Amino acid sequence: MTATPTTPPAAPRHDLPEPDAFTRPYWDAAAEGQLLLLRRCRACDRAHHYPREFCPYCWSEDGEWVRASGRATLYTWSVVHRNDLPPFGARVPYVAAVVDLAEGPRMMTQVVECEEGALAIGMELRVTFRREEGREAVAVFRP
Repeated sequence: MTATPTTPPAAPRHDLPEPDAFTRPYWDAAAEGQLLLLRRCRACDRAHHYPREFCPYCWSEDGEWVRASGRATLYTWSVVHRNDLPPFGARVPYVAAVVDLAEGPRMMTQVVECEEGALAIGMELRVTFRREEGREAVAVFRP
């Protein structure tokens, strides 16, 4: 019997979302270039992000999807120079950031198309999307 060559398994990806039935509207909007759908609680009228089935402020399950403007301000950031998890190693250096969305929620993301020296707390940002063939579009921000 001869051995057949096998292809080694692809390295696991640590940057890919795992959409489910509840978050599918969010990912469908992202695929259309829309940032984003946020969840807004009908009981306390506060928006939250990441999408979840209950309000993290009042615990109500009476929420709705609302379209966000895609505008944000930079809250904080860190320039990552080393990351061994695929595919981040190929992206270094990159800017890991937390932004305040115009609608209120705070979001973890990346800042792209911006020199490190130009970053400033409070700078205005707009959403754009990282897209890969056959993958979900992921929201990132740029000046």
